[in-house]
Amino acid sequence: MAPRLSPRRARRYLFLCTLCLSCTLLCYNLVLRSHPSMQSQSYQQFSCPLQPPIVGGKKLLQKIPPCPHSAATAQPGSPPPPYTTGDQKISNQTDPPKITGAPTKPTEQQTYPPANFTATPRYGQKRLPQAIIVGVKKGGTRAVLEFIRVHPEVRAMGTEPHFFDRNYEKGLDWYRNLMPRSLDRQITVEKTPSYFVTRDAPRKIAHMSPRVKLIVVVRNPVTRAISDYTQTLSKKPDIPSFSELAFHNKTSGEVDTSWNAIRIGLYALHLQPWLNHFPISQMHFVSGERLITDPAGEMARVQDFLGLKRLVTDKHFYFNKTKGFPCLKKPGGGGAPRCLGKSKGRTHVQINPEDIEQLRDFYRPHNIKFYETVGQDFHWE
Repeated sequence: MAPRLSPRRARRYLFLCTLCLSCTLLCYNLVLRSHPSMQSQSYQQFSCPLQPPIVGGKKLLQKIPPCPHSAATAQPGSPPPPYTTGDQKISNQTDPPKITGAPTKPTEQQTYPPANFTATPRYGQKRLPQAIIVGVKKGGTRAVLEFIRVHPEVRAMGTEPHFFDRNYEKGLDWYRNLMPRSLDRQITVEKTPSYFVTRDAPRKIAHMSPRVKLIVVVRNPVTRAISDYTQTLSKKPDIPSFSELAFHNKTSGEVDTSWNAIRIGLYALHLQPWLNHFPISQMHFVSGERLITDPAGEMARVQDFLGLKRLVTDKHFYFNKTKGFPCLKKPGGGGAPRCLGKSKGRTHVQINPEDIEQLRDFYRPHNIKFYETVGQDFHWE
């Protein structure tokens, strides 16, 4: 019969056994981390949590602090993580994933976009536009673009790509690559006002997508022509007078329709090629005048046309008396209002009232035909 250990000696033996076991596990871990042949074993370590708390299955990841170390790269064939970073939606999975696979080298720093839906180049996909602001120049297209891009479900290209009138030979892949990244629930919008007066643009756009939605911002053609001339004069002060450019014969009042500033205002003429490729229901006409006096009302109709919830409201607008144009502000009232550039709301040059009256007479039948075609009276008479 073995001698019985005293309680004190038994505790000492238990302590030594525990210490030996701990040392053994520590050595095993060190070998597993350092030895290349052991890299294929199922072992992985994360220094920060992979999945943030989920509040509702469809909430977006917002204001999540970045991890100090990046997550390991998923192994080939392994299921994707139950959430995506940036503006993408969290899946409905609520249980944390079971992560297996060998440890990998750290990838680049994990970051998260801000919560205002401004995606970085790593989030979402580049898509061809589902809506295009096709015209018209000096009608208010920039204002419509800036106003609608406030909507969280709109991703808009800030510059004018001029794809369907100048760069079509570069191909749709080139065009798509210019677009901002967007999520499945968002729509991509671009603006190039010269499309409306480019005769072959409707065919090319219909070839890209026969279901694309088209927005046309129109303005009193006389006011639009004066605004166009004012902009050109600011760049080229030595150009002829407005009267010299607008009329073949000032005495007879014969208008020179070859001058682009005059020709753009023939909206009914330019609309016909579009109707050969798109139904009128697929086109939305924004009043440049109402865009100034009632921006919230005009943008409500634009949002309805695009199938968006009315989130851009009168709370977003502030009328700048100096510019004579509405500016954007945050609904909560924080920060200064954001106005359009210096070229917007520019004071027009003074034009002879007789020239204005002759141009009104010239445009009147064209305006009436335009009203009848689109089913809307813009009250330019």
